[in-house]
Amino acid sequence: MNLYFRTLIFSIIILFVWTNAISQGRFQLENDAKRQSVSFKLLNNLIVFPIEVNGRPLNFILDSGVGATLLFNLNSKDSVMLHNKEKVRLQGLGSEEPVEAIVSKGNLFTFSNVRGYDQSLYLILDDSFDLSSKLGITVHGIIGYEILKDFIVDINYGTKRISFYNPNKYKHKVCKKCETFDLSFFKQKPYIDVGIKLGPVSNKIIPVKLLIDSGGSDALWLFENSHPDILLPKKYFNDFLGEGLSGAVYGKRAFIDALVIGKFELKKPTVSFPDDESISNAREFEERNGSLGASVLKRFKVIFDYGNKKISFKKGRSFKEPFRYNMSGIELVYNGKLLVREQNYASIGLTDRKVNKQNTVILDYSYKYTFKPSYKIHILREGSPAYETGLLAGDIVIKINGKFTHEMELDEIVGKFFQKENTKISLVVERNGQDYEYHFYLKDMLK
Repeated sequence: MNLYFRTLIFSIIILFVWTNAISQGRFQLENDAKRQSVSFKLLNNLIVFPIEVNGRPLNFILDSGVGATLLFNLNSKDSVMLHNKEKVRLQGLGSEEPVEAIVSKGNLFTFSNVRGYDQSLYLILDDSFDLSSKLGITVHGIIGYEILKDFIVDINYGTKRISFYNPNKYKHKVCKKCETFDLSFFKQKPYIDVGIKLGPVSNKIIPVKLLIDSGGSDALWLFENSHPDILLPKKYFNDFLGEGLSGAVYGKRAFIDALVIGKFELKKPTVSFPDDESISNAREFEERNGSLGASVLKRFKVIFDYGNKKISFKKGRSFKEPFRYNMSGIELVYNGKLLVREQNYASIGLTDRKVNKQNTVILDYSYKYTFKPSYKIHILREGSPAYETGLLAGDIVIKINGKFTHEMELDEIVGKFFQKENTKISLVVERNGQDYEYHFYLKDMLK
């Protein structure tokens, strides 16, 4: 039978700990093809692309940080026929209780020339988990290990294309500008050994083992007390890091001097130190020191080769871009649709007449009403420029820097909060039926 679930509300961090492993089928290329290339959207540093589940088109995030495949955020239009269902409980990031889910086996996943037979998935029943509001488009699921294990996967963040290669027909090319590393796995998740420099005074490279997490928007997460030399920088601020499967994740945000990946050195990456209570399950792997996220990965062309336990990096066009964080203090989310009145230019008529011996053009306007996206302030960081100027959580953002937000995508709006320090931000917000205008300047709290 069809399963229907109402639209969910919140979003963000998508690292999970799975207590029950389930047997899986395999993905393969049809017609003995060598590869299949597909385009993707890059939203908040995350890869989003369409996959059909039992014939129903849905949007998935490609997340190397998850073992099992997730499904959520379904409504009546997105209903999917699921097979062989039973209830389970799952624990993820956050300090709250496990959530209920349905495990379903024997499903068919398809996109382009790729087929995934006898696939299992977890359908999240908790109606407080939603990535769509954070990304501005409807996202229905997350897939990682189950597709990465069956191909050699080449991700080109610059062109926004993924190529899935048949491992038996793939020819490894000599690449002098590339760096290849060994992967280790724990519970179907890949880990890499890299180095960090914590302070500008010392050139000491501290070895760390990090989860490769293409589903985490940040550059780095580091776990305090996971290594004697991993110390919190002197300059940091407390921040909301996101919401996991088991509730909100809080921590400290800072910069470190460098991230060293073989011969590649990335200067001044942002780093988050999540609170211990929020990540107690993520620290089950005792050797783990943190995560390497999508804000780093997007600076490379990345090739995952799970079969040979390898990963390769090649510098991308954004390698030297400075690392930035949200200096406004505003966590903005999608807030449904708003009915907007617009001029219907297709039906404008012109009339020519003389008034006081001057020619006057009379425009005969007509209007149309269209549903447009609406965005609101979900969380406001205390002490931030937006907080100090008087903005409030729940304010609906109508304009930013003179432009109506309903004419913009969420990623474009949020990008303005990641600009250089002292950039002026002007907002018009709606609060209790009244419009208010606010102005503030982005401020670097880590100086």
